[in-house]
Amino acid sequence: MRCNILLISILKYLCELINNCSKMKQKERKSKFGIVAFLILAGIALFASCEKYTYLIETVNPADSVHFQTEIQPIFTANCIVCHKGTRNPDLREGNSYTSLTTGDYVKLPAESSKLYTKITSSSHESFTLPVEKQKVLIWIQQGANDN
Repeated sequence: MRCNILLISILKYLCELINNCSKMKQKERKSKFGIVAFLILAGIALFASCEKYTYLIETVNPADSVHFQTEIQPIFTANCIVCHKGTRNPDLREGNSYTSLTTGDYVKLPAESSKLYTKITSSSHESFTLPVEKQKVLIWIQQGANDN
């Protein structure tokens, strides 16, 4: 976007110079021609350096099994135990999290309205996990929230 605006500005300046060239003296024409040539080359170099990034959004196949110990617990360990380390429910420390989630009614069906999923997608907790991590938690609950 910035490259396009810069290129348009350069082109406008070039048009003004070309319109005024007939009124200029020969010496001024040469210096302005040099400036114009430099601006054109700089604009081309700048425009060529603009890159368009594309990112693939990681997704989870709902048909694949999501394992608590290898996929869900690491999410809690990396993102949640700063606050949920035993003093705040649910206790999401390794070894305590599964029991805390299942006895505290955090993983009831339907998964989309379970306490755990609604909490990690709420505005207060949304930024703590990535979309793919939220998707893993949802699929894990949909698959029965097994301790596997």
